Order: sequence, then C-alpha cells, then structure tokens
Amino acid sequence: MSGIAPNEKSQPRRWKLYLSVSVLALGAVAGTVAWIELQESSFQADYFARLAKTSTWTVEPGEDKSIWLPSSGPYEQRLGYAQLKGFLPRMASAGFTITAQARQSQGFRDIVNQGHFPIYREKSRAGLTILDRHDKALYDSQYPRVQYADFETTPSVLVEALLFIENRDLLDPNTPKRNPAVDWGRLTRVAAGQAMRQVNLGGGRAGGSTLATQIEKFRHSPGGRTHDTDDKYHQMMSAALRAYQDGEETLAARRRIVLDFINSVPLGGIPGYGEVNGLGDGLWAWYGQDFARVNRLLADPSADLTERAQAFKQALSLFVAQRRPSGLLGDTTGRLNALTDSYIRLLAEDKLIPADLREAALQVEIHPARQARPGEEVSFVERKAVNDIRSTLSDLLDVENLYALDRYDLTVHTTLDGPSQQAVTRILNRLADPAFLACAGLKETRLLDKGDPKQVNYSLTLYERTPNANVLRIQADNLDQPLDINAGTKLDLGSSAKFRTLVSYLLVVADLHKRYGSMPTEELAKLPRHPADRLSNWVIDTLRAKPEMTLEALLEAAMERRYSASPGETFFTGGGIHRFSNFKHEDDGKNPSVAEALEQSVNLAFVRIMHDVVHYHAYEAVDAPARGLRDKTDDETRQAFLNRFAEREGLGFLRTYWHKYRDVAPEDRLEVLSDSVPARPVPQAAAYLSVLPKSDFASFTAFMRKQLGDKAGTDAGLRKLFDAHATRQYSLADQGYLARVHPLELWLVRHLQSEPKATLKDIVPASVEARRDASKWLFAPRFKHAQQVRIDIVVEVAAFERIAEEWRRLGYPFEHLVPSLATSIGSSADRPAALAELMGIVVNDGIRRPTVRIDELHFATNTPFETRLQRQTEAGQRVMPVEVAQVTRRALLRVVNSGTARRIKDAYKDNEEKPLLVGGKTGTGDHRSKVIGAGGEVRSAKVMNRAATFAFYIGDRFYGVVTAFVPGSKAAGYDFTSALPVQIMKEMEPALRPLIADRPAAEGKCKG
Repeated sequence: MSGIAPNEKSQPRRWKLYLSVSVLALGAVAGTVAWIELQESSFQADYFARLAKTSTWTVEPGEDKSIWLPSSGPYEQRLGYAQLKGFLPRMASAGFTITAQARQSQGFRDIVNQGHFPIYREKSRAGLTILDRHDKALYDSQYPRVQYADFETTPSVLVEALLFIENRDLLDPNTPKRNPAVDWGRLTRVAAGQAMRQVNLGGGRAGGSTLATQIEKFRHSPGGRTHDTDDKYHQMMSAALRAYQDGEETLAARRRIVLDFINSVPLGGIPGYGEVNGLGDGLWAWYGQDFARVNRLLADPSADLTERAQAFKQALSLFVAQRRPSGLLGDTTGRLNALTDSYIRLLAEDKLIPADLREAALQVEIHPARQARPGEEVSFVERKAVNDIRSTLSDLLDVENLYALDRYDLTVHTTLDGPSQQAVTRILNRLADPAFLACAGLKETRLLDKGDPKQVNYSLTLYERTPNANVLRIQADNLDQPLDINAGTKLDLGSSAKFRTLVSYLLVVADLHKRYGSMPTEELAKLPRHPADRLSNWVIDTLRAKPEMTLEALLEAAMERRYSASPGETFFTGGGIHRFSNFKHEDDGKNPSVAEALEQSVNLAFVRIMHDVVHYHAYEAVDAPARGLRDKTDDETRQAFLNRFAEREGLGFLRTYWHKYRDVAPEDRLEVLSDSVPARPVPQAAAYLSVLPKSDFASFTAFMRKQLGDKAGTDAGLRKLFDAHATRQYSLADQGYLARVHPLELWLVRHLQSEPKATLKDIVPASVEARRDASKWLFAPRFKHAQQVRIDIVVEVAAFERIAEEWRRLGYPFEHLVPSLATSIGSSADRPAALAELMGIVVNDGIRRPTVRIDELHFATNTPFETRLQRQTEAGQRVMPVEVAQVTRRALLRVVNSGTARRIKDAYKDNEEKPLLVGGKTGTGDHRSKVIGAGGEVRSAKVMNRAATFAFYIGDRFYGVVTAFVPGSKAAGYDFTSALPVQIMKEMEPALRPLIADRPAAEGKCKG
C-alpha cells in the first residue's frame, strides 16, 4: 500500500467529470444561443441592417461617369437597366445630354462589387410612359398590367395558400427580426436529402429556397436560374440585405416579399401574348379571368361556390406551376390539375380552406390556354402620334421591337400637345359622318360630293417653331392601320411640286446674283450669251439696268417674269415627246407671272419654269455637267454622254430581261425567247443558233419544226439557214437584228444556258462586252441625229440628278426624281411630312432645323440607375438664302389671299382676334398609269390613287400639312381637289385656338 488517501485517487476522475460537464454545458449554451439566433435572428438583424443602411444613392445634376450599371438578369433586361450602357452613347450622338444621374454610395458599390445584387426598393411594375408637353400621359404601358396595390388588398386565402406551398412561417408575428432569406427547417431537410442521396439512401428533392430568395433568383440570376452554390449564396445574401433595408424588424418587409412574389412571379409565356408575370396577368393570359372578378369571388364567402372554387383553383394552379411554368402550364396530360388537387386536399386538412370549397374545387377542371386570348382592340387612329413616338424611340435606342420597348422603365417627354391632338383626331373621325360633312360645307363640288366619304383617309401634321427647335405638336390621321399617311407613303401630290419648283427657280436666280451681282456693268456687257439660257440672260440684263439691285429685289423681280400657259407646245422630256394641259382650260390663253402662276396653280407656266431650271443645271451652272456641249463642239463631252447613255440603256434592258427569265426553268428559256421572236424561219433560226451556236443540224431541225410546223420549210431550206449561221461569225448586234429582238436578250439567254445559277449581281460585270457590242451602232458617224437625241436624254437626267440633290437638301425624301418636266407638277411624288419640312425651312428663313418629337427621357426613376436626358439645342443648317425664304413666304401668302387656298383666308386669328397671316400651297394628285403614244398623246390611263394636300404656315410660328387620300382603283369614284384639305383645315380652327392663339377652344358650328 502506498498510503494514498481515497479522495486523492478520485481527483482525476472528478476533473474529467467537471470538464465533461463544462463542455456539455458550453455546448448546451452554444446550442441554445444558436437555436435562439435561428428563431430570433438578432445577430443577423444587426449585421444585415447596418450593412443595408450603407446602400443608398442620390440624384444629382450632370453625369456620373463611374456609375455602376447592371449587365444581366431577367429583371434588368426587361426593364432596360442592362441596356443603359449602350443607350447612353447612342442618345449622346443623337443630341441628348445627361442633365441628372444617380450617385451611388460606397456601400452600394461595395455590395455589388462582392457579386451581390444591387440593394434598393425594387419595382414590381414598370413600363414605357409617354407624356405630352403638359406632362399628361398619352401612353402608359405598365407591366404586369394588373396587380395588387398593397398587401392588405391581397385575398388572405391566396396568401395562406402561397405560404403553405412555399414558406409557411414567413409571416410569423412572434419573430419580428426574422431573416426571410432562410427557412432553417426547410434548409435542414434539403441538406439531409442531399446527404442521403450521396450514400444512395434515397432522399427527397424539395427546394430550400424561400420566397425572398426565389424573387432574387427570377429577377437577377442569369436566366432566372440557380446554376451553382455561388448563385445560391448571392441570392440569400441579397435577399437578407434587402429585407433589412428599413431596420432590424422585418414583418413589413416580409409582407412586401409576399406581395412582390404574387405580383411579379414568372408564369411562362404564350404565343401572341408574350411573357407572363404576376398572378393578375397570369389569370387573364392562361385562363381568361378578369382580375377584379377573381378578387371579388375570393373575398366574398357568400359568392357562387362553383365560380369561387374555379377562381381559387386557377389562382392556386399558378402558384403550383411557377417553378416549372412551361412544363406544367403547357402540359396536356392533366398533371397540373392533379398537383393542384393534392394541394387543395392538404390545405383543407390544415383548415386553411373550408370543406365546401375543397369539394367544389376538386370538381373543377382547369384548362390553361394554348394561345393568346383576344385582348382589347387597339385603335391605330387614337395611337397614331404615340406610335410615331415609339417608332422614333425605337430607332434612337436601336431596340428591335416595340414589345421590348414597352417594358422598359422609361418615361418620355414629348412635344405633342395632347388636347389638340385629341381634338383634331375627333374631327378627322367625324369626316365619315354625312351630317357633319353637310354642316361643314364638305358636300360641294370638288369636295366630297362624289364617292363614299368613309373610304377617304386624312392626315394632319402641325409643327411649331420654337427658340430651340421645330417641334411636333400634332400628328393625327383617321387610318385605322399602322401605316402613317404623313411619313410612310409615296404620293402623287400634284401641284404641291410647284412649291419645290419655285424654290429651285429662286435658288437659280440667287446663284446668278452671286455670280454677277458685284460685276461691273461693262463686264456684264461682254459676257457670252446663249439664246436658250433665258435665266442667265434675264439676270444679266436686269443687273445691267440696275447695277445696285439687291438679291431680294432681284428675286421679287423674278417673281414678276411671265411664262406662257399655252398647251399648244410639245416638249421633248423624259425620253420622249409629251404634251401637258392646265387644270382649268380658262388658263390656256394666259401669260401669268411666276407669282400668279403659283397663286392660281397654272401647270403649263410651271412646266416652262422647270424647263429653264433644267437648262441652267444642265448647261449654265459653274459646275454644270454639259457646259462643254453648249456650242456642240466638245467631242469628248459628247462621247462621255453617249457612253453614259449606252451604259444606262444597256443596264436597263438587262434588268428587264433578267426579270423576264429568272423564274423560268432552264429547259424552258429557249421556248420563252422563241415566243418573242417573229414566227418566221430566219428570225427563229437566228435566235436558236445565237443561244446554242454548237447545236447539231438534227436538234436545229427539231426545234424549227416544233416552233413553226410547216412554215419551217423544206429540209434543204433549213440546211441552208443552218449552214449560213453556223459558218458566219455574226456580231451580237447582227444576231439581234436577224432575230428581231434586242441583242442583250439573246446574250442573257445564252449566258443562262451556261451559267443557270447566275444572279443579276453576277450578270452585270459579265455583260460588259455584250453591252458595248449591243450599242456600237450608236457611235457610228452617220447616226448624228440619234446621238443627239440620246445626249439630250442623258443631259436631262444629269440635270435632274443635280435638282434632286438640291431637293434632298431641302427635305425631299426620295433618292431620285423622274427626269421629266412633269416633275414640276407632281410626277416625282412626295410625302406630306417632307412638304412640311420644306415649309419649316421657309418659315425659319432658310435654315433647316431638326424636327423634335422627344425632348426629354427619364430612365429608371427612383432607382440607383436613374438617368435624365434632355435634347440639346441645335443651330440648324442654312440651306437657302434668307431672301429666298422671305420671297417664297410672301408668294405662298398670295395663294391664300387670292389663290387656290383663299377659302381659309382670315380663318385663324391671334389672341387679340386679329387675322393671322396664313400662306401655303395646294396640290391635287390624280395618279394614273398612262400609256403615251409616239406623238405625246395619252392612249390609255388606269387610276392608281387620288390625293390632295395643303402645306401651310400660320402666323410666324406654326406650319404643317393636311392631306386627303384614297388608294387604289376606287379613287376613280372621287373628284375632290386640294380644296378639300383647305376646307378641313378651316374646320379645325376652333379646335386649334388654344394651341395657335392661346384662346379657349370652341365647339365649332357643327356640334356633336
């Protein structure tokens, strides 16, 4: 025995016991603390609330070049936030500058730099809003279309059903600091299931996401999916930070999570409808249910049980389907119906729905739609101006479709005047009402006394000249189609072309004044003259008589020059001989001044004015293309014009024949050619052997007998023909002469025999030698007259190319003009919007200023990406001398005071009720497809459409255009002229008073 006391032997065991107890106690304490934290979330609440509080932003003047902008996520893509990086440079190049932008806090940047989603109060509803100049909404495309305004208006039965399926304890009021990003019980079950699957012990696959993290996923994760643990981590962290933005207590935030989920949950998409988000839109898109009706049924226990059960089951099915909407809502096996029924039974077991609702709901069969249901019909008439704004915006932002544009979080401030737009649209719509037409004096001769008034389309566009820009105030028409008559059509607008011709005439006079205005009289006397150069000769003579004459005085004198209105003359123009007539035969014997010709719209006078303008641009301008031909001694210039004609003519023929044969099967092309050749042996033989020069006699004989039968002649005769063509090398021109068809038609068919897949792009370079060969005859010395005719044609074309360039500088919308004097009276067509632009140049004293429809844009309001842009003032470009604009304006004033638009004289008054100066130009386009005889006479004509227009200015600020148009052959039943749009513009005055004269609107004499 060692003598150790018993208590000493038990000491180590006691220490071990104490240690074990202490460890267990500490573990218990730690577990208790952890359990309390899981239940109460106190530590999380403190941590996340402090961090979330740092995520702020303010909106300050100017641009923030270092602003952080999102780049992915369905929410960011849909609302346009992800596209802002691309939008802003485009807007800058279009003349917009950033006037204010969000400034993000360092805390905000730290959070996003860690890969979390931006923390701010997100919108569950957004879309494109278009405002008029008074900040009143013209268009508001908020998506989802319908949703619950707040948590309190959401039916409790839906909230309880959603929480039962997804997040049962989310709204527990006993845990005020609860972190809604994590459901620990659900997360534990998911982890256990994954562990069991790892060791092949089965295990469920239930998801661990809460409503809060699901929102983060479908809004911000790429593709709206969780791809890996990093995605899940960022979803949970972002959801937690978002929940604690308002402090440590989260019950209000948790209710908002429920509301946001119900309002914005993705529910797939339907062809013809598009993406479906939120319960409200889902009920309509998938089941055709009215949102308000469903809510009334769910809120009223006394409502019809069957209808209530159907509404409840359909809404519940959308909650059930939201995790796999395309799979469940698009399924036809009844799987969604069965899954929904299983939840109905569970809800009843937990006493969340009454038994009668359970039984009634189980009897309901749900049938989600397979395609979009008919929605509210869109009136293109009411939305014409709005659609123009949307189209303009789409071009500005380079957005491919209006569907995407409508879903951007964007407010657009326009220059449109909403009340005036609506008033004008109402009047245009009434122009189909016979009673209104009679009251407004529109049933008179040359107005709407003939034809169905319902078939006439009208358009009115009004602009205002402001210190900053020309701004669009009204764009309206009565065409219930997407087509914009004002800017989307190519119309024969008749005598409105005289407006453009007058400007070209005055610009020539201005150019001559610039050349000769400062030249001494004695030098003017020495200038060479050409009899055909009437404009230069007149300017030189006038300046010699009055050397100090100003440009404005010279232009006014030019307006008093006289031109014959006689129809007795023929004109070589447009490649042939043409005769022109006046609209009123009483004008035939007149010799009006230019001003009078414009005032009374005298056709023949303007044909002759255009003749002088064309001659100047062809021969007399400093850089005129045919200056060297004035004395017909410049052989090099003649040769150049002949080459140009041959090239132009050859390409024209080639295109014609290409369209003739491109859709013909290769084996049928020779037969199609044969049908164009005279049915005689020599032409048929020439055509056949030109295309198939290596053919044997047997094949040749078979072809000839098939095409001509007995007319082919004897075998001996055919042998003679065959040998003659086979042994002689005819040129392409000779082959065409023998076959009695154009040589290029023969060449093309032969080329397609060897290159059957050749395109026009391939054929043009391959045909160079053929085209030269086909036109060789033209260059022979003995064809002087033919050469001169063709030179005259090409010189006229060259002159009209110069005039077209000038017109385009003044707003003409098309690349080319018809090279004919008929362009002066409308043959080259026009657009009402382009006429209005020319009027704007005249009103602005010769400066072409941009036309502004949109002056401000406001992206992402009340977000950390908020950006405001404003259109900057542009100086504009001078495109005509101020004197030309002023003289033109005075000439247009005469058209209203005593000419073709006099019915509108004194109709518009200022705010003191004094008449405003109104000027303009009328035009009537009776568009017919005509066949012209060799002597210039019209052999036949087919009605294509009828149009009448009035381009105008009112006072010194407003200008625009009003148009009436009937498309197609039905236009033959109408005889209205430009008097119709003039009278309509007169009827518009009471509606336009507030805009034009700052006076109260009047109802007008024709009430109703």
